[in-house]
Amino acid sequence: MSQAKEADLHVWRGDGNGGGLVRYAVPLRDSQTVLDAVTWIQRRLEPGLSFRFACRVGMCGTCAMTVNGKPRWTCRTRLKDVVENGRVVIAPLENLPVIKDLACDFSSFFGKWGKAGGRFAATATRLDAVAAIRPDSRRRRLADAGIECINCGVCYSACDVVRWNPAYLGPAALNRSWTLVNDERDGGREKRLRAVAGAGGCHNCHSHQGCATLCPNELNPTLSIAGLKRATALAVLKGEM
Repeated sequence: MSQAKEADLHVWRGDGNGGGLVRYAVPLRDSQTVLDAVTWIQRRLEPGLSFRFACRVGMCGTCAMTVNGKPRWTCRTRLKDVVENGRVVIAPLENLPVIKDLACDFSSFFGKWGKAGGRFAATATRLDAVAAIRPDSRRRRLADAGIECINCGVCYSACDVVRWNPAYLGPAALNRSWTLVNDERDGGREKRLRAVAGAGGCHNCHSHQGCATLCPNELNPTLSIAGLKRATALAVLKGEM
């Protein structure tokens, strides 16, 4: 381990009514993550600092914050990799209401999942035979490409369209809708396509690719949204919508 140095962490403190950055000097070590540094501040300097985390190993996405202007999982971001001139700025995720300090309210985020038809619509019961879905079928491959979303909110925070248009459903909700559109067991396709074709739906996406660039699981919501655009347009041409 190299000799310990210090980094200045400028951490956003406040609530939904406003706030600002507060400077904390934190030891800088080789193996230290941004989450480690924020936890160090809470345990050593500022017990009232609020933030979220759970697994600490890059599985749950709960620890997402804005680091130097970009949304990241802080448990998988080494502090020394983001220090710029001895300084790191840590803020809550953008496009979400702040509860306190670095903790955000995800109610609107998950509410948009519902509006986008993000709930599986079963066509069978547990008493029916298990559906045989070929893993190499086209629809299964399309669903697989987006199914590893864990709802961390990074893509939503990175989305310029959400920033300009709060009614926009967002990359995560639309990506979820696309996986269900391609699930052969699901019976909600028509209703779901109507939902994502309406106001705030898939046709609002400008394809800036911020969601794809910053997704920690390397998903491409922009590609899923493009699929929804094609599917809704085709449904209109066929008279299904």
